[in-house]
Amino acid sequence: MTETATTLLWDDTVLPFQLDASDIRGRVARLDGVLEQVLAQHDYPPAIEALVAEMSLLTALIGQTIDLRWKLSLQVRGDGPARLIATDYYGPTDEGAPARIRAYASYDQDRQAEMTLGGAAPFDLIGKGYFAVLLDQGPDTVPYQGITPIAGGSLSSCAETYFAQSEQLPTRFSLAYGRSTLPGQGENWRAGGVMLQHMPKKGMHVTGDASGEGGLLTAGDVLDADEGENWNRANILLDTTDEMELIGPSVAPTDLLLRLFHEEGPRVFDPQPVRFGCSCGPDKVRQSLSIYSAKDIATMTTDEGTVTADCQFCGAHYVFDPETLGFEATKDPHDA
Repeated sequence: MTETATTLLWDDTVLPFQLDASDIRGRVARLDGVLEQVLAQHDYPPAIEALVAEMSLLTALIGQTIDLRWKLSLQVRGDGPARLIATDYYGPTDEGAPARIRAYASYDQDRQAEMTLGGAAPFDLIGKGYFAVLLDQGPDTVPYQGITPIAGGSLSSCAETYFAQSEQLPTRFSLAYGRSTLPGQGENWRAGGVMLQHMPKKGMHVTGDASGEGGLLTAGDVLDADEGENWNRANILLDTTDEMELIGPSVAPTDLLLRLFHEEGPRVFDPQPVRFGCSCGPDKVRQSLSIYSAKDIATMTTDEGTVTADCQFCGAHYVFDPETLGFEATKDPHDA
């Protein structure tokens, strides 16, 4: 397998499309360099890397479906050794600008290693918990939060359950990710996926009893007979996708869509570039510490007379004069 111009053209992009014959919209995503940068910020064990990779891919696909003025966040919290998987998707600031993604995982290293050696799959490390979607459109808006229990056997199953349960929008993901080696190159992360989602309709409602795990809704519970037939046909076609079509360098997303859905009238739109990016900075750290008194700040001060902070997402390290922090600050940090 050789590197091609297709790889350069489609890596780190999300391509929106619509199936006009089925009232279904979708996205095809490739995250290669982006995912490599996301995971390079931390030395995660392979099982945690797999969870972060899947969550990042989901975030890129979901984020591009939203008319986003600022930030979409996904979070999975569990009682297993993988305590938290958190991702942020920042919408483009200008037309033609890339979206930005960052991700972070918190885990119990000893419990993770023990379960992994015992044969546990990465998803098993989460245990019981919840999948959350948080939408923040910026200043002067009220953030939205939707939560559903952990369900199914993957993070993509959790996302599908969230959309059926909280939004009554049938949604399906087909994802592939992992490390690969191309001739003449080192080992790198490659990831790709397809998202299908039924177009929102007025009056969409639950058509029967919830049939999902734990009494949760599934896609079939919110579709009538005709819609269900179209949805099932599109899903059967999606099931014919193989891993190399999603992450290999030789199949462009447009070619994949044509192979899968040529009878459904696929129509593509402008691709969205995606990059790794973090929104942290000294002013944001100061703002987060502005709720503390001088006494509180003193407890955070090191023997060297500074207050330090590290970004969990990108690893940036910040050092502050304690007199510039908190609501009782006595110095202006910009006078230094």
